[in-house]
Amino acid sequence: MNTTDTRRDAITGTAGCLIAVLGTLAGIMVWLPYGRRGLFGAFESETNPNVFWLGLPVMAVGGAAAALAVFAVVRGRWRAALGLLAAVAGIAAFGYGFDVLTGPQALVDCGPPC
Repeated sequence: MNTTDTRRDAITGTAGCLIAVLGTLAGIMVWLPYGRRGLFGAFESETNPNVFWLGLPVMAVGGAAAALAVFAVVRGRWRAALGLLAAVAGIAAFGYGFDVLTGPQALVDCGPPC
């Protein structure tokens, strides 16, 4: 391996890490409105700590995986992109199954007067 290949691999690896961090930050930014409402309560200060323990990791890991999937598509790595898209689908199914973006239960049960 010559110096040019080594530098190209280093730049690609650094770009991948930066993209993963940006994807994680994007996932956290999407989570913030749900997390704020769940952690600080919306109705009678009822909180739902599951939005922190389940929602934040799911959104952070999902954001990183989605960003890396796009990076893999751009680089033409189709197998890696398909694997990452499968991971995103699995993370989304987990999040949907555990309803990680729900607010406090009082918002759901309150009905029209709220």
